[in-house]
Amino acid sequence: MATVADRHSPFARAVHYLRSLLLIELLQGMWLTLKYLFRPKYTLMYPMEKTPQSPRFRGLHALRRYPNGEERCIACKLCEAVCPALAITIDSEQRSDGTRRTTRYDIDLFKCIYCGFCEESCPVDSIVETHLLEYHFDQRGQNIVTKPQLLALGDRLEPEIAARRLADSPYR
Repeated sequence: MATVADRHSPFARAVHYLRSLLLIELLQGMWLTLKYLFRPKYTLMYPMEKTPQSPRFRGLHALRRYPNGEERCIACKLCEAVCPALAITIDSEQRSDGTRRTTRYDIDLFKCIYCGFCEESCPVDSIVETHLLEYHFDQRGQNIVTKPQLLALGDRLEPEIAARRLADSPYR
């Protein structure tokens, strides 16, 4: 192990000066570039071929329902509070049976940074991020995903969402 005295010795200072003068780090980087320059390149043919996706990938949001068909969201507004980008807007009202449910649940996908905090903060596992990454907007206002759209997405992908949650459960 080098001591402080070894690092400040005249020999160590001379070696450091020569390394900086000869630009050793720059030459090492250029050698790495040259080494990969003549290797064959691989091009992914995107629509037909897709890169493997992590099981923990976070894409488009969805709202889940209980097996009896009732929506899971209890309007606790934790996801709205924890969202660092302020992308979630929730309005709620109390129902006749005394429970609170959402009347409005909007996510602005232009603001969302797909951090997953909303998913982690939900006490009833209502909001989840799916594996969907291929979506587009062709008109103004389509970037805001509403509650009916989120519920429809959750209904359509529920078997896949449940399977992914089960596979990820040992890590939670």
